Amino acid sequence: MINDIKKDGDARMQKSIDALENAFSKVRTGRAHPGMLSGVMVDYYGAETPLNQVASVNVEDSRTLLVQPFDRTMTQAVDKAIREADLGLNPMTADVIRVPMPALTEETRRDMQKLARSEAENSRVSIRNVRRDMMSDIKELAKEKEISEDEERRAGEEIQKMTDKYIGYVDSRLEKKETELMEV
Repeated sequence: MINDIKKDGDARMQKSIDALENAFSKVRTGRAHPGMLSGVMVDYYGAETPLNQVASVNVEDSRTLLVQPFDRTMTQAVDKAIREADLGLNPMTADVIRVPMPALTEETRRDMQKLARSEAENSRVSIRNVRRDMMSDIKELAKEKEISEDEERRAGEEIQKMTDKYIGYVDSRLEKKETELMEV
């Protein structure tokens, strides 16, 4: 029973980490990477479709993304979707779409850092909520006399270690992202 609670909690904490990684991939640094356009939706014959399903997104150089629509008639729709995605990007369209990354100012870098810190804090809160749920499940088992007090205490310590591990990962990931954002 305790193992089931820990497995479930571990999986939920891992989902928090995955969500953090996804959020960090959208926080723009000075370098180009395809994940920056992952949230862009294109009007594909009347249906909102993710960009990666209608075009390939590659890194041309460290400051430029190359977007090649699978269907040449979709070039204008893809261009429009990138412009309207509110990412601060201004694509140049010819046969393919080139998306140059604008240089980040000091103020923009600070704003991106604040956004990264906010995402990290959301992740920490999520992990702590999972810990709280796990602890209440353990206390419920002890209350129902299904586990002993020693098992309850031991499980609590293990859950805290698991929480500390995930919080530590969030902190190290945030530190790495902040360093990446402040690089010129």
